[in-house]
Amino acid sequence: MSLTPQDISRIASLARLELPAAQSERMLHQINAFFGIVAQISAVDTTGVVPMAHPLDAMAQLQQHIPDADVQGITLRLREDAVSEANQREANQRSAPAVERGLFLVPKVIE
Repeated sequence: MSLTPQDISRIASLARLELPAAQSERMLHQINAFFGIVAQISAVDTTGVVPMAHPLDAMAQLQQHIPDADVQGITLRLREDAVSEANQREANQRSAPAVERGLFLVPKVIE
């Protein structure tokens, strides 16, 4: 898949962005490069590879294939869930076309 300059203009319009010609051209190249990477990843043969929904699924599969494997003591090192940034809702909503009671208002797209 490859986008055209008209696609970039339409996407910018839908996102309510004004893109100068130089920036639009740069976005076109960056997005098409991303699609190239996706195509490379899609070309990888994954026959026989079982989908993994969670890293612990891999541990369960390892336990099935190697019963002697000690995977019970393995735990994920998750960081503590803590607020890392101050609430900037008002500052972020200043550029919004429409806001009501702290919420972004968007056009209805499904009837």
